[in-house]
Amino acid sequence: MHTREQFLPVNRDDMVARGWYYYDFLLVTGDAYVDHPSFGTAVISRTLEKAGFRVAILSQPDWHTAEDFLAMGKPRYGVLINSGNIDSMVAHYSVAKRRRAKDSYTPGGEAGKRPDRAVIVYANRAREAFPGTPIVIGGIEASLRRFAHYDYWDDAVRRTILEDSGADLLSYGMGERSMTEIAKRLKKGVPVEEIRDVRGTCFLAKSPEECCFDNALTLPAFEAVREDKKAYAKAAFVQQNENDFARGRALIQPTGGRFLIQNPPALPLEGKDLDEVFALPYARYYHPDYEALGGVAAIEEVRFSIIHNRGCFGACNFCALALHQGRYISARSQESVLREAKLIAADPDFKGYIHDVGGPTANFDHPACAKQKEHGACAHRQCLFPTPCPNLNADESGYLNTLRKMRAIPGVKKVFIRSGIRFDYMLQDKNGDFFAELVRYHVSGQLKVAPEHISPRVLHYMGKPFADVYDHFCRKYYALSEKYGKEQYLVPYLMSSHPGSGLNEAIDLACYLREHKLNPEQVQDFYPTPGTLSTAMYYTGLDPRDMSEVFVARDPEDKAMQRALLQSGNPKNHALVRKALTLAGREDLIGWNKHCLVPPEKKPYIPAEERDRRERKKAQGAEKRPIKGDKRAEKPAKPAKAPERPGKPVRSNEKKPVRGKRK
Repeated sequence: MHTREQFLPVNRDDMVARGWYYYDFLLVTGDAYVDHPSFGTAVISRTLEKAGFRVAILSQPDWHTAEDFLAMGKPRYGVLINSGNIDSMVAHYSVAKRRRAKDSYTPGGEAGKRPDRAVIVYANRAREAFPGTPIVIGGIEASLRRFAHYDYWDDAVRRTILEDSGADLLSYGMGERSMTEIAKRLKKGVPVEEIRDVRGTCFLAKSPEECCFDNALTLPAFEAVREDKKAYAKAAFVQQNENDFARGRALIQPTGGRFLIQNPPALPLEGKDLDEVFALPYARYYHPDYEALGGVAAIEEVRFSIIHNRGCFGACNFCALALHQGRYISARSQESVLREAKLIAADPDFKGYIHDVGGPTANFDHPACAKQKEHGACAHRQCLFPTPCPNLNADESGYLNTLRKMRAIPGVKKVFIRSGIRFDYMLQDKNGDFFAELVRYHVSGQLKVAPEHISPRVLHYMGKPFADVYDHFCRKYYALSEKYGKEQYLVPYLMSSHPGSGLNEAIDLACYLREHKLNPEQVQDFYPTPGTLSTAMYYTGLDPRDMSEVFVARDPEDKAMQRALLQSGNPKNHALVRKALTLAGREDLIGWNKHCLVPPEKKPYIPAEERDRRERKKAQGAEKRPIKGDKRAEKPAKPAKAPERPGKPVRSNEKKPVRGKRK
């Protein structure tokens, strides 16, 4: 049973109970308060607590007024704001822009407890409640919207979120270093408008001269990228390319008469520093106030899971991690990971199954190559695409050794891996021990992998390995499963309507699925979230890497047909699949042959009894139909006068006699 004392204060009564008559920072979040290292709110608040600051949590406040903010009292140093673990617009709307019915980051799954564009709304309410108090925004929503960005929901380019929120500073990426430095300076009395040189932060300036770093690059202005799609694509590529802690330069983007200045990325936490973040005194559960409201579903997947790394050098073009966490891998020590595993095993609710030991990509536990720490990731070369770099260090022995020791912890029955696995990276490991032990010990019946597509054209725009690599992986996976007597399957993540994918590419994927007897229950439509290269392709119709033109499916029916093709085995999709095949000139795939995707359209089935009834009715109608030329039939006879019903008096115009008097 978790008690209030295990969590940070969530109201004034909690502060008074701790003997607090002031506090330093108010952290406002769009999620329910879950004190677990998988939640950014918990990590930043506990990091500041360790640095000696008093932090209170204001979770999902009523944004219609400033009352909930005022009820907490004014913090001494500042208000920190995030939307939660995911962008508030993604939390609220599906890719079809339909309102979601549930929110797993809210007690009881209730939808609508946070506003659209939560960072902007909360920041304006905080300014209303506490004029003059520094406001710092962060988290995924602020991080990915720090530049002028295409917004899928407005279908327009929006300016930097710093302008709309009115915040003083923006912390992007993993914020432990930057937030601690900002907090220390505010404590020393440094005005927030003078905090201009902290790595991993952005601010608005009156002049580009306020940039504190040499060799800064100037991006096309907000007004330019809003009007010129080529300018937008070029800016997007520079933003991705410079997002490296070792070689990344400061970026300046003019906007509305001012200048957005992004300082270079913060140095990543490594070794002891990263271990200390995960050793902080998290309650590892949601706040007890939520128990009566049905709890918070988001804890279930991560409660008995372990994060062991940050960053991803896979850098898929549709993934926001490249702009948020970066391509450099920093991993916890084996001792730190095993310490957390033992802590999980001691939990009374633990059933013996560690659900995941992973991160953005589970089997990355060190930088892609030896030079990345000093020189950063290559500016114009991806580590795994289109083929693995010759300098790639594909050694999974450290990760495997950690898993082996974790399996030996008393009370641990199984250790599963459920976060992303880069199968192309696995195939580069010449030892092969990790692949074998993954299949033998760490798959819970199904292993989820992400080939995403099989069309070379689409995979090129995604930045993913080509289909022959995935086929090689599949053959090896099933061979190992058979070797160890395991009935295990692969569940491929597939994406429809990504830039570059038209009906022909979707048909190719549908045929591949039919050939391999795969019938996916879920298919993900491409979701143009802010900040990714794929989103830049979606908006501009250009590939920012070389400025070549890209086909983009924007019509809702076109997207629906692509999605239906990937699930052509579902009878509900047959009409759309037939339409797609007809439009593409692929009627050869409509039929009963084994190579066909869908059967031909057929008349609705009518039961025999219903057919007989219709035939009888038709015959009866023919008997009553008049014979042509019969004069009697031309003028229908008048209907016979209805017989009088017995006992009913005949109506007449005579007045009725008055009762009791003679006529």
